[in-house]
Amino acid sequence: PMETTPIQLVSYTFLCVLVVTVLLKLRSASGSRPNLPPGPWALPVVGHMHFLLGALPHQAMRSLSRRHGPVMLLRLGHVPTLVLSSAEAARQLMKVHDAAFANRPVYTPADVFTNGGQNISFARHDSRHWKAVRKLCTVELLSPRRVRSFRPVREEEAARLVRSVADAGALVDVGERVKVMMNDVIMRDVFSAGSETTATTTIWAMPELIRNPRIMAIAQSEVRRVLQGKTKVAEADIDGRLHYLQMVIKETFRLHPPVPLLIPRLCTEQRKIMGFDVPPGTTVFANVWAIGRDEKSWTDAEEFKPERFESEMVDYGGTDFRFLPGGVGRRMCPGMMFGVSNIEIALASLLYHFNWRFPGDGNGNKLDMTEAYGMTTRRKTKLLLEAIAFEP
Repeated sequence: PMETTPIQLVSYTFLCVLVVTVLLKLRSASGSRPNLPPGPWALPVVGHMHFLLGALPHQAMRSLSRRHGPVMLLRLGHVPTLVLSSAEAARQLMKVHDAAFANRPVYTPADVFTNGGQNISFARHDSRHWKAVRKLCTVELLSPRRVRSFRPVREEEAARLVRSVADAGALVDVGERVKVMMNDVIMRDVFSAGSETTATTTIWAMPELIRNPRIMAIAQSEVRRVLQGKTKVAEADIDGRLHYLQMVIKETFRLHPPVPLLIPRLCTEQRKIMGFDVPPGTTVFANVWAIGRDEKSWTDAEEFKPERFESEMVDYGGTDFRFLPGGVGRRMCPGMMFGVSNIEIALASLLYHFNWRFPGDGNGNKLDMTEAYGMTTRRKTKLLLEAIAFEP
């Protein structure tokens, strides 16, 4: 037999070591590769931004999530962006891993308008400044006691709303009247920009009622029964008594959340959402618009049915992650109940003092329900309705 020379022995040894090293590296690399969420194909430089062209972001993201799942990873330019579109994904984001996702991404435009990200929406959640401002809002400005103390202002502005509608003639731009009222209430009480979100919800509730005469009749009957004989709407008279109208407001929030993607969050620690790895530095959107219309969570999800909340123990505090108009956790909107109080008295006043119909043949199904892009999900067209005064 041929003998192995020392040079061959060294060569074989080196080759074996090389093969083992390569195999170990491949195994190590395979084991450490993150299990990233799925997503569509991307283009160089722009990433997935081309998928968002021509549609509102929350609508485009919902369409993509139907193909790629409720936990989806996009790349918007160079920014890794996670989009969550189910109640369970939102629960893991805002409850299970809330602390790791409590900060905000840094956006230059936001910095300009928020004094370097120092307001309550954008400041770092672990900063002394944010904790102080948050405490001021929840304990002082927007506590239940303080919200009740604003009643005279809300009642005064609701009465002004009624007068402005009465003075407008037969055809009323409801959206413009409501915006003026909400802006006045909130500027006088909390000097906040929250009037936009509150007005938006009220302006979506009215066309939904016009398009659903049965629901309008029930809501209006309840308001007029509770306020029978009154000349104006006082909160003391309606507090806790307009159960159906409260369901109307919740159903409006479900279908038309004013901030459909909420304010984005930033992942600061490695976490898993529904089994997928989320690296630090990832921007995260919770698509509450898609969650509110999820057929797996809601029966007849696209239909306006306030009665669904009769059997659903759903509140605004984030106890049910199918319904998150103001978010939940550390970054929950602190003025949620203040906003709901404004919406309730505005709608009660409009339904008590006026009968409403769509101009022309009165067919509310002709109302344009197209959304427009903006700070909130506004209506694309003006809300022009006929108001017929009702004498109590």
